[in-house]
Amino acid sequence: MTTRDQQADYPRRGLSRERAAAWVGVSPTKFDEMVKDGRMPGPKAIDGRIVWDRYRLDEAFEALPDRGQGATDEEWKVAV
Repeated sequence: MTTRDQQADYPRRGLSRERAAAWVGVSPTKFDEMVKDGRMPGPKAIDGRIVWDRYRLDEAFEALPDRGQGATDEEWKVAV
């Protein structure tokens, strides 16, 4: 079994910016805004690589308000 095959057997915990954005269902640009305003966590540095912790993304996603709880329909049109 090659290293690439072994990596496919395990879900990634550290996600690139693009994958982190996709994980929570938004564009990379929207993800950047959410990191900046604190709705999503900041990244971790592994040597020169910047990654987002999938578990922390899940926690931040859970903390987002459900539709109808704290955000108007107009705010959702802007957010999405």
